[in-house]
Amino acid sequence: MQVNNCVAVLTGAGSGIGRCLALALAKQHCHLALADLNAEALAETAAQARAFGIKASEHPLDVADRAAVAALPAAVMAEHGKVDLLINNAGVALGGTFAQTSEENFDWLMRINFDGVVSMCRAFLPLLSERPVARIVNVSSLFGLITPAQNTAYCASKFAVRGFSNSLRLELEGSNVGMTVVHPGGVATAIATSARGPAEATEAQRQEKLAQAKKLLRMPPPKAADIILRGIERDKPRVIVGNDALILSWLERLLPVNYWRLLPGIATRNN
Repeated sequence: MQVNNCVAVLTGAGSGIGRCLALALAKQHCHLALADLNAEALAETAAQARAFGIKASEHPLDVADRAAVAALPAAVMAEHGKVDLLINNAGVALGGTFAQTSEENFDWLMRINFDGVVSMCRAFLPLLSERPVARIVNVSSLFGLITPAQNTAYCASKFAVRGFSNSLRLELEGSNVGMTVVHPGGVATAIATSARGPAEATEAQRQEKLAQAKKLLRMPPPKAADIILRGIERDKPRVIVGNDALILSWLERLLPVNYWRLLPGIATRNN
């Protein structure tokens, strides 16, 4: 897929991988329909992208709001007249054991991380199908490949994205719409600092978990964005971002039940 002069819809565009993906696409002269819950951060991304001479529209959006998602294609078409690429990047994190995770928080995460992806695909697939070449890119996680403790909700959502994407890929075979699922490893974004945790956790416990997470989140977001963009341009069905994700994905394949025994101290850390 050549992104030059394409129109890409990108969620979670206000920061992290989303912002860096927006700028990487803009450098390739891809026009952007940017969506994020944070309107101020969204405006900053759009302004930076426009510096590359492309059109970037701003769409404040909660991907968990099905009505708002259903209305988005019309707004994007009014601004751009077409959609060639859909990147579902928006996501949140939630730490704690299953026993510590409230039903409210579990559902909150699933509505954003999984239901939001499904709703966006449902909304934009008809428009993508009208294009000669189009692609859906769904961002899962390393934790859509492996299952550390204290991440039941997050793993459930990211495995769901992976399964949904892989099945949809088979349904789209032979059509003009391709599918890529992305599994980032430890990328240095704000997902750890913005994650929800157990209500009963002390401040000291929260800071300890945050320090552990930051040790694992090392790849600069621009590098992750470049890897993802190369995967899109090469029509790759799966993109694994980072050597940590690559090594752990192979380890899980070799020892699907017992791989954690080789990774002391990591099993209880948050992604």
